[in-house]
Amino acid sequence: MRLLFTLLLLLLSTTAFAEEEKVELPPLDPSYNAVHPMALVNRGSSIFAINLPSYRSPHDLQVVYEVKNSNVAFLSFVKNADMITIKPQKFNIQHLMRGDEITITADIYEGDYRQGGTLIYEAKQLELDKQLYARELNELSESSQWHEYDMIELNGTERIYVHKIQKAPSFNHLIFVDLVNACMQKVRTSKRVPPENELTYKFINCGTLKPLFYDSESLLK
Repeated sequence: MRLLFTLLLLLLSTTAFAEEEKVELPPLDPSYNAVHPMALVNRGSSIFAINLPSYRSPHDLQVVYEVKNSNVAFLSFVKNADMITIKPQKFNIQHLMRGDEITITADIYEGDYRQGGTLIYEAKQLELDKQLYARELNELSESSQWHEYDMIELNGTERIYVHKIQKAPSFNHLIFVDLVNACMQKVRTSKRVPPENELTYKFINCGTLKPLFYDSESLLK
């Protein structure tokens, strides 16, 4: 009986401590509830969603998320397309900054839907399952020929390198690397906004590469 009483007290104490440890998050800013253009990219059996940022709120964020997907046909579509963009219904992107698991509804296009892409899936639900990267575009460094990359660790030696967007003019760039050698995360290029092939060459000695995404037009000013 005494043992049962002791265990009950321990359980109550643990529960109370856990409740005290819960951190109350601030309310979401409703101004971030908007249509947030995104792109889908692929490596192996994984699909990743990245937002297409600009310097203006509510799009002044960089986010990379893993997409939960069990549809082989959809995976094949993402694998084989040169570029896929999605036009979601309005949602608050601050959920992704917090690392929430959310489901969005989106029209999915082959090509850039902002430039006449072809609608392939209408009102498809996408499960944004796991936050891999999140950054607010504030306190940006000056635009220069020196570029810094953040690194997302996937499995084993697999990495995604994400360009840290600078003040305009700048660019959005992600590249997958299966590391063989150490990889520099700060590189110098010929221009402040170099072509994608020059950036790919900067990673050529790191390991097996797969360019994932490149866009400069949205960040010229």
